[in-house]
Amino acid sequence: MFKKILIANRGEIACRVIKTARRMGIKTVAVYSDADRDAVHVEMADEAVHIGPAIAAESYLVIDKIVDACLKTGAEAVHPGYGFLSERSAFPKALAEKGIVFIGPNPGAIDAMGDKIESKKFANAANVSTVPGYLGVIEDAEHAVRIAGEIGYPVMIKASAGGGGKGMRIAWSDAEAREGYSLSKAEAAASFGDDRVFVEKFIVDPRHIEIQVLGDKHGNVIYLGERECSIQRRNQKVIEEAPSPLLDEATRRAMGEQACALARAVGYDSAGTVEFVAGQDKSFFFLEMNTRLQVEHPVTELITGIDLVEQMIRVAYGEKLAIRQADVKLDGWAVESRIYAEDPFRNFLPSIGRLVRYRPPEEGFDGEITVRNDTGVVEGSEISMYYDPMIAKLVTHAPTRLEAIEAQSAALDAFIIDGIQHNIPFLTSLHASERWREGRLSTGFIKEEYPDGFLTSEVDAEAKPLLAAAALAMEVVRQSRLDALPGRLRPSTATLARDWVVKLDKDYIPVTVDEGFADIPLELDVVIGDAAEPVTISSRWVPGDLLWSGEIGGSALTVQVRPIPNGSELRYRGISVKAQVMSPRIAKLDQLMPEKAPPDTSRFLLCPMPGLIVSIDVVEGQQVKAGEMLAIVEAMKMQNVLRAERDLTVKTIKGKPGDSMAVDAVIMEFA
Repeated sequence: MFKKILIANRGEIACRVIKTARRMGIKTVAVYSDADRDAVHVEMADEAVHIGPAIAAESYLVIDKIVDACLKTGAEAVHPGYGFLSERSAFPKALAEKGIVFIGPNPGAIDAMGDKIESKKFANAANVSTVPGYLGVIEDAEHAVRIAGEIGYPVMIKASAGGGGKGMRIAWSDAEAREGYSLSKAEAAASFGDDRVFVEKFIVDPRHIEIQVLGDKHGNVIYLGERECSIQRRNQKVIEEAPSPLLDEATRRAMGEQACALARAVGYDSAGTVEFVAGQDKSFFFLEMNTRLQVEHPVTELITGIDLVEQMIRVAYGEKLAIRQADVKLDGWAVESRIYAEDPFRNFLPSIGRLVRYRPPEEGFDGEITVRNDTGVVEGSEISMYYDPMIAKLVTHAPTRLEAIEAQSAALDAFIIDGIQHNIPFLTSLHASERWREGRLSTGFIKEEYPDGFLTSEVDAEAKPLLAAAALAMEVVRQSRLDALPGRLRPSTATLARDWVVKLDKDYIPVTVDEGFADIPLELDVVIGDAAEPVTISSRWVPGDLLWSGEIGGSALTVQVRPIPNGSELRYRGISVKAQVMSPRIAKLDQLMPEKAPPDTSRFLLCPMPGLIVSIDVVEGQQVKAGEMLAIVEAMKMQNVLRAERDLTVKTIKGKPGDSMAVDAVIMEFA
């Protein structure tokens, strides 16, 4: 077996590979850019080599620098992770010239399947059903419009060397095809160093289902079941699960055998994924093959018990697969949520900065429930504007799909992240959706369920009494602790007040303490609102804890707690509310307090995220119609178009292309 391997990647996937290599007794080498000097994967590895500036095109994407790092450290093999160089055949070729093993498929398989255009040509020649499309390279925007018109709208414009949702746009008209071509081409160049794009028919109401394949260098290929990745936003997967709630055993076998046949045809010899677009009637078409490890591979590992990274390493070393198709059994259900540094309340724009607090839920086994968190950050880490915004992948496994979803929701409730904005509120909202829980999925799910975007969640009728009870329980403990301090006017034996009012944002909820004691552990019987009977609250929470965990009416509850003036901010199942606990008299006075109106920023174009201005598309004095492009800002390899929300006239322009802008910085002012 290899003695030392290098991981040509960063972040959570580098950490993931290091964990398996360490378990196998293999030493590891990390590479890092200027931005990743203090990154977790650098600390975890046995050795680390600096490879250049923060920009990926000058560090992680430079083959010669990776090869030199191998030669300097004596690394015998390289695991590419996903993204970056993982699907560029020039990389394993360059490694082979220096006698270094590539932990991935052979260059021929990458050329045949890794290129999205060539893979479709190959699949057509192999009589594999594919999505209709134009398999040549699109030359310019007008060429894209002409091809789209021949295929018929809607169409998908995709990066040939793409993956991970980068360089993909859906177009429903000529104008969108022109714009989509330009944006896809720019993103493809920035993310993959290859700006070729192609066009294919976009299947309406499809499901995205992929088959995990595993091959060795001796002609053996097996499939490890499927993953459903239909919950997507901007063509980026958000939630994945295994198996799929759509498939039956016959369809699973048919897809798996087709995926294996395709893999055998190209001599595939590593872990890879054959992706299909599936209809609601269980029909399916080959979409593309990812010749690398997928981001969502943990759900497959949890339902099969197979470590895919270990298998990749063993195959690269030349070992035969020790697993036969008959050995592959699917056990239970696994669900994965991708936790991103993005603001769901501002159209999911990237958020960068320092993780002031980062405390994920505890990993491990609890009865039949497994919680796993693949991450590459710790508290204090910096989320950079230069790379993908993923913070972590939270995965839960349980005997049934609903149990896995419930475990996922509970784990998200306990996931503490402060210092940046993140998408956990959106994820918890998704997991609460009845349509998701029933398995009625399509790639249009998010757009259909959130047509106006993700807005601030309101406290529903079911959550109000729970949050009111938790808020009261915390206040009672605080008061008890204060009463016990030396020098307090009230003795520690003071009688607990009976009548309270809990203010949740603008709602005032009366709560009456029936009986109980305010010690730790706390136990109270309270009547909430107009309820007929009291419920029992019990908890071991102490002031300062960021998680309130306890039972209300016999049901477990976990709520995140952040101190605010005169109260707490409570976060639960995607809901964030300000909670204040007061006496009935103070509550009456509080209702008389005037509200402060927010400032009017309608005369300004504010930068919605930290990023670089790519272009300013207007001039001072120009009259602009609603919907017209004003500027493009780039962050985390994604280009974001800023458009006029109304008819207006540009008064002054404060920014220029190349400027680095902070969030809410003024780009231009309107008359």
